[in-house]
Parts: sequence; structure tokens; C-alpha cells
Amino acid sequence: MFDGQLQSHIDPKERLARLRLARSARIGAVTFHEALGHFGSARAACAELSTISALQAEREQEQLARLGGRFIVWGDAAYPSALAALPDAPPVLSAIGDLGLLARPALAIVGARDASLAGRRFAAETAVALGAAGFVIASGLARGIDAAAHEAALATGTVAVLAGGIDQIYPPQNAGLQARIAAEGLLLAESSLGTPPVARSFPRRNRIVSGLSAGVVVIEAAARSGSLITAHRAAEQGREVFVVPGSPMDPRHEGSNTLIRDGAILTRGANDILSVLGLPHSATQPIEKPRQKYHDTDTEKVVEALGPTPTEVDELVRRCQVSAATVAEVLLSLELEGRLERHRGNRVSLI
Repeated sequence: MFDGQLQSHIDPKERLARLRLARSARIGAVTFHEALGHFGSARAACAELSTISALQAEREQEQLARLGGRFIVWGDAAYPSALAALPDAPPVLSAIGDLGLLARPALAIVGARDASLAGRRFAAETAVALGAAGFVIASGLARGIDAAAHEAALATGTVAVLAGGIDQIYPPQNAGLQARIAAEGLLLAESSLGTPPVARSFPRRNRIVSGLSAGVVVIEAAARSGSLITAHRAAEQGREVFVVPGSPMDPRHEGSNTLIRDGAILTRGANDILSVLGLPHSATQPIEKPRQKYHDTDTEKVVEALGPTPTEVDELVRRCQVSAATVAEVLLSLELEGRLERHRGNRVSLI
């Protein structure tokens, strides 16, 4: 009987059979593992069950090889052990890039697609610090927080998990980043080649992001966001959940603050994460912008009234008791200095 232990080497015919079984209709991750347990091997399961043909599986292997990739099947030596232990571990992963990254400890960084500039900066600084501490950064290659974390971690190691097939470019804005990760990091996908990313694929992807990692760092998660799904899966998998708090007035932090209320670890930076994991603090320090001193009283009033939480421009005029023209002039000056971010609803915040 199949004993559930990872094998150093799998017979090529068994590897192909695992691909056939995983790609067959009505056989998901849990059913795959149940079939292995029941039949003792994928070859035996394929002999009894309705699966795709060996020719179809070989054809997909050849297509992936032409893209510069290979399959990692459950049981391969290269299959990450943290992920392999899950009851719904992906039976097969398409991989393009550096497989050696899967042998290193990983932490996930996820968050809002419509992230603030401050949130993206925080994600990048955290990724750099955690990378310097030896961690690979895993995420889902979405816009916003995911992309910022991947970009910052390219030098130290990053793994991007795709919702569709590994040959699918998504989102289009991240096409260049996806290519760089394939060349300098690692792309992974559970879906077969040619599969477009659809809504039901993203929760499946999220369980892989968290499953690869010792913990998940959540930055700017709105209510009912995909980042919350990743955080909940991480908790179910026994991973740590680290959450960066935010203003209760900003909807981008509603889900994040709820996670903290429900027991997630409030996190102010990489050293909070490393402390929980029992590791030395990172020597990498966040980039601090020097605070500029203003000699004009009205300008100082407006700057003092601003912060990282988006504020309506009309509210600034009322609070500072200066003219709308003065506020507009100060905001333009801050924007030109790279210190201001504009938000929907005529709101602004300091970076």
C-alpha cells in the first residue's frame, strides 16, 4: 500500500501516471490522494479509473519543456515538503525557473490590488528585509502588494503562484514581471497549460501560496478580499498570520484590522515577523524620508493635518482654516516632491 512518504525517485511511468490522474476530469487534489491511498500507485489507479491517455500527458510534458519548464509531481524530491504535507496538496505543479528556491524557507506577502503607494513601499521594504534574513518571498503575482513584494525579492528569491496555466499572462500589467520571475525566480501553476485564470482558480492558488510558507504577511486587505482567503487558509494549515494594521477610516484596512481583532499577529515590520519565528532581527532598515521644515504657517498647517490615512481635500480646508487655493498649492508641491498620493473621492495622503 502507498505509505504517504515522499520518495527520492519516482519511476518515469509512475510520474506520467500521476500527471494523467491529476489532469483527469472529476479528480481534484483530495481525490488524487485518496486514489493513491486506495490503489497503491497512480499506475494502478489509471488502470481502473477513467483518465486522460498517456499520449495526452506526454504532449503536455513536451509543451511545458518547450517553455523551459518541467512538472513536479507529488512525491518528487523537488516537491516542497511543507506543501506536500497538506491533505489537498496539488498533485502536479508546472514549474519554470529555479527549483532550488523550493528547498528554502518561505514567507508569503499578500494584499490589496488597489494598494496605496505607502502599502506598496511597505511590502517592498518587508520583502527586502525578509529576503536578507534568508526567506524566499511567495505571492500570487497580482497587481499592487503582490507585485511590489515580488519585484523587491527578485534579488534574494521569489516564487509566484499563478491562478491559470503557467503559459497564461495575468494580469497583463505584470507581463514583464512574470517574465523576470521565470528568468530569476520561480513560477508555479497547478492548472494545466492553456487554462485561463477564472474566479474559482484564485482560492486554489491562494492555498498554495500559504502552503509553501511558514507564515503569511497581509498588507491592506479589504473586507471579502482574496487576501483574507489566503490568511484563513494559512491559519487552517497551521501557518502564522501576520497583519499590518491600518486606519479604520480606510476601507483597504477593514479586512486587515478584522484579522487582528480575531487573533492574527499585529505586525509593524520585518523584525516583528522574525521575532515571532525566533530569528535574529534583520539589519535592513526601512528607508526614512527626512521631514521637511516649512517656514510658511499655512503650509505647515496643511502638512501637519496630513498622514498616511486618506483625507478629503475639503476636510483639510475646514480643519486648517486656510483657503482652498492654498491647500491646492501645498498639495501640488507635495505631489511634485513625491510625498503625496491622491485617492478616489478627492482624498489625499502622505507617503
